[in-house]
Amino acid sequence: MDDEKLLRRLQKGDTGALEALIRRYTPYVSAAAYRVLGSLPREELEEVVADTFVALWSHAGTLEPERGTLRAWLGAVAANKAKNRLRSYAPTLPLDDASPAPDAPERAVEERETGEALWRAVDGLDEPERTLFFRYYYEGERLKTIAEALGLNLSTAKTKLARGRKRLREQLRETGGEEHA
Repeated sequence: MDDEKLLRRLQKGDTGALEALIRRYTPYVSAAAYRVLGSLPREELEEVVADTFVALWSHAGTLEPERGTLRAWLGAVAANKAKNRLRSYAPTLPLDDASPAPDAPERAVEERETGEALWRAVDGLDEPERTLFFRYYYEGERLKTIAEALGLNLSTAKTKLARGRKRLREQLRETGGEEHA
């Protein structure tokens, strides 16, 4: 069922439509939030994803069921909620000379930039590779389970992961000389 029909059902209070949209868009919403949150604890990402779908339920009546608008709306809401969550993690700097300096802030920035570059590259993959990568590497699902859900056999899923890793490594080297690629 397409997004327009699901959104119309959602606007009528159909929880089944919400569940279908959650299944369809959780990888995308998670990736959008992760690009902002970086290395914050996984629970923070899960909260942002959940809050995004609560917002979808709450604002369904205000959304226009036009093709393509739902994905953009979800991405924007996820990014905004992630930014709000990130603000609560703003580091506090010591105000006196007796307090120790933070550990290697440049290293933390470098790790975050590398993670952001990686997720931009993953987000640029076509389907089903994007979902395969996200569910396998971030969600930690078993490859066999993901392959079945995506309608792939296990060997095809393994091949797609191997080729995707190679493509991502090459892309990261080209776009920024990432040492960690």
